[in-house]
Amino acid sequence: MDRKPRDKDMNEIVSLCKRRGFIFASSDIYGGLQGVYDYGPLGVELKRNLMASWWRAMVYERDDVEGLDGAILTHRLVLRHSGHEATFADPMVDCRSCKSRWRADHLVKGKCEKCGSSDLTEPRPFNMMFKTTVGPIVDDESYAYLRPETAQAIFTNFKNVIDSTSRRLPFGIAQIGKAFRNEITPRNFIFRVREFEQMELEFFVMPGTDDEWHEKWVAARQNWWMEQGLAKENLKLYRQTKEELSHYSKATVDILYKFPHGFEELEGIANRTDYDLGSHTKEQGQFKLMARVEPNHDSVEKLAVRDAESEQFIVPFVIEPSAGVDRGVLALLTEGYTVEDLENGSQRVVLKLRRHLAPIKVAVMPLARNNEAIVDMAKQIKAKLQSLGIGRILLENTGNIGKGYRRHDEVGTPICVTVDFETIEKTPAKVTIRDRDTMKQERVAVSELPQFVREYFRPSDSQ
Repeated sequence: MDRKPRDKDMNEIVSLCKRRGFIFASSDIYGGLQGVYDYGPLGVELKRNLMASWWRAMVYERDDVEGLDGAILTHRLVLRHSGHEATFADPMVDCRSCKSRWRADHLVKGKCEKCGSSDLTEPRPFNMMFKTTVGPIVDDESYAYLRPETAQAIFTNFKNVIDSTSRRLPFGIAQIGKAFRNEITPRNFIFRVREFEQMELEFFVMPGTDDEWHEKWVAARQNWWMEQGLAKENLKLYRQTKEELSHYSKATVDILYKFPHGFEELEGIANRTDYDLGSHTKEQGQFKLMARVEPNHDSVEKLAVRDAESEQFIVPFVIEPSAGVDRGVLALLTEGYTVEDLENGSQRVVLKLRRHLAPIKVAVMPLARNNEAIVDMAKQIKAKLQSLGIGRILLENTGNIGKGYRRHDEVGTPICVTVDFETIEKTPAKVTIRDRDTMKQERVAVSELPQFVREYFRPSDSQ
């Protein structure tokens, strides 16, 4: 069997996603909506498993992080005073020849990607935030934004979390949720889209300790991605130059992954300093002055913590690891997609996902789809395994075991359990368990099957 690594092709991955129900173009029956995708039956499982793994690592396994789920609709003043209204923009150019529109920093050699013309307009900023109206009256005061990032809800809820949990520095607030950016040129499948999911942590630290914490989080996040199955050689760190830094960032390190289109950002870890908490504290006062409310200590929420020794208020610095769920899914699909040459001259496609991420954990397969006794036994086994709480267990009642194995190799199912005639005829009853990666098979007693599966998927397993 040939297990040599090969370059991954985006078209193969896109084809697999549509064929097997991972990801579909949104509104496909009407021609699709550019830069928007729907997750199918298997895609939603993979996506949720990735998010659950992140949440477990960030919140459940740590004693210094709380969770949050902020609203998607965002008050316009939040994004004005965070700097997004003024700075959240991409350089846009138009092609005078074919009238297409592009991001200037994405063009190769300054030529239109559609027609190859160099006759382009000068770059101009294009704000990527989606604006919407709130309420029945449409005027300059009745609009809000769909959030372009999940971070601002964390900053505006900082005092609420402090007051309700009595947290002390250092501590973090984690959030997973939708964000929206009106990308000029969505591209590379789900890598750059207009509607996406983020996994973000804002970790608040004492000023002066921020550089140390920044490096700790860079290392922690790189290790976590490797624990999800990404090979070390397909990851590298990129430290942004001063010219590349966002308006809020003191330093940012990007974790790059080798996607089919090359190394690009998978996650960014930024040192946001005290920019956000300081800005929102200050701008509250300005807002209340305009509203004829005296901005005294009681009316302005201090987004700060009181130092136990000096009893002075301190605005913490913030370290922000921010990862895109969709880019994470694409990285996992890229890493796992494997084509193997078999000894009989045929090939098989295998999606080698880590066990905790696999959309289907176990496929239970009756050898004969019309044999009532075999099918009933398979249903009983499926129900017993489902009760273990390890994830989705699928009853695959197609009657073609060979095709069933190939299908589940292709979608990443770690093990298949086959119920055959000997299962119902002999004592003790046994089933055949087939491993996805090795294709090895072994007979296991039905009574021992739950323990076998529980051990196979134990959380400490690295597979």
